[in-house]
Amino acid sequence: MARSNPAEFVQEVRNETAKVVWPTRREVVLTTIMVFVMATIAAIFFFLVDRIISFGLQQILSLGG
Repeated sequence: MARSNPAEFVQEVRNETAKVVWPTRREVVLTTIMVFVMATIAAIFFFLVDRIISFGLQQILSLGG
């Protein structure tokens, strides 16, 4: 396994970082908004599913008592 000194490592990291295509501010804002929207939709969906299952279980359990 080849070993390199810390200076070479830092230089390689800088070279690789220069190749990265960083998102624009607009892209970051839009994707952040989309994450919040999708998380809200998922939360509402699971809330409704939970309410439906809870209602169904209450109906089933009330029939036995």
